[in-house]
Amino acid sequence: MKNIQIKILSLVMVATLLSSCKKWVEYDPKDDFLITEQAYLKSESDYRTMVVSVYTPIQWLNQAVPVGDIASDNAVSGGENASDVLSLQQIDDFTHTPVNSTLTELWQAAYEGVNRANYLHQYKATNLAGETINFAGKDALYGEVYFLRAYYYFHLVKFFGDVPLFVDKRLGLSESKTIPKSPKADVYRQIETDLTTAIAALPAVQVDKGRITKYAAQALLGKVYLYQKKYDAAAAMLENVISSNAFSLVTDFASIFLVTGENGPESVFEIQYSNASPYYNWSFVNRGQGNHSVQQCGIRGLNGTAAMPYAAGWSTNLPTQNLANAYATGDKRKAVTVLDIEAYKNANPAFNITYQVAPYKNTGLYNQKYLPRKGQTSGQIELNYENNFRTIRYADVLLMAAEANNKATAPNDTKAQTYLNLVRRRAFGDNLHDITSTGAALYQAILDERRLELAMEGDRFFDLVRTGQAAAKITGFVTGKHEVFPIPQAEINISGLPQNAGY
Repeated sequence: MKNIQIKILSLVMVATLLSSCKKWVEYDPKDDFLITEQAYLKSESDYRTMVVSVYTPIQWLNQAVPVGDIASDNAVSGGENASDVLSLQQIDDFTHTPVNSTLTELWQAAYEGVNRANYLHQYKATNLAGETINFAGKDALYGEVYFLRAYYYFHLVKFFGDVPLFVDKRLGLSESKTIPKSPKADVYRQIETDLTTAIAALPAVQVDKGRITKYAAQALLGKVYLYQKKYDAAAAMLENVISSNAFSLVTDFASIFLVTGENGPESVFEIQYSNASPYYNWSFVNRGQGNHSVQQCGIRGLNGTAAMPYAAGWSTNLPTQNLANAYATGDKRKAVTVLDIEAYKNANPAFNITYQVAPYKNTGLYNQKYLPRKGQTSGQIELNYENNFRTIRYADVLLMAAEANNKATAPNDTKAQTYLNLVRRRAFGDNLHDITSTGAALYQAILDERRLELAMEGDRFFDLVRTGQAAAKITGFVTGKHEVFPIPQAEINISGLPQNAGY
């Protein structure tokens, strides 16, 4: 299949527009079985179908999760050798440049999502023909669109800082040269506007699993406030989620990351993946319909008896010994987060396990949360794992609320301790490990807890950057440069954007 690269302002979902022409008769493109833009958004069904298409690029951002740990002290790139998935090796070593396929993919996918959301925004009031299509639930449906646009822009501002901001309509390639970078403060302002609009429109509960709720939008807005150090606003927003009593911490931490634990009582927002179709495309940003990053986490050359639950993979995104050592004795999260394959092999001789030691940056440890398991993929095995990403968990909400309360204008360390210790009590199964410190010591305890609770879920690098601790924790990190990643060179060439400092 021809490899067509997505650029920043391209649009996959809308077919090529044809100019109407007239000679002896009025030409109708449908006579040639061609779908045109005029055929879209004619019914409620059209709107609902197109909103689903706005969700799709969020699946393509799956590499954001491994990057969030590989760029930190939580994980190393791993792989077969120094050139295996070179883009991740460079990010791990902080030698990445504007020519990096992973970063290009993360830029392209996010802007594809923005453009899809903008298309629906453009025709919210009337469709291309000027017709008004009203139906029950339309405002709530658009709440999902605005959440998703906010999510895509939040991803972009976290990774790249100042980025092009456009919201009125979908834009084509020729228009990209007219869109400058906007200061990240302006991007955050738009994110806040979209999420506030979404919160007002979204229901508290959705029938379809994975669809965005009011609480998901409140949780994301709380996180956006936290990233901007708007602690008072973050504490108030996150309290809405906590006081709703709509979520709870599951007793068994390990169960969260099993297929049976998807969309459970702790799930505020999950990115849904599927293996129902064998669709795949190795050379395109969307690849398959499954979670490609799961295959990356697997143990290279793994074999064993049929009873052995794990499937083989590529030995990428390996947890560090530094992370493993951070867990205290008795912390049940360690075994769920970090798999020591040699210890597992020795403890399960009946499985007759063999495997190939990853020859590059081998730590002997593997990402247990998203380790590939037998029977959870189909078609093109590597690209169709069905594992959802647990993007916002209730534990994350509690820890964000703890941080916001501790750092608020009028700190409430009692509430911060309460939320922090709810998470710790689940981790240890008792209250003997409760944190009683206050002030700066409590703040650091909360940040440390975020690492332990959310390890290998893609937050660590961004937490270190936003709290100013990256240079002290990450080898190779250069202050004033590595807080953001470089804008892909392909976009610089096309759009004439100025590159981020230091690249």
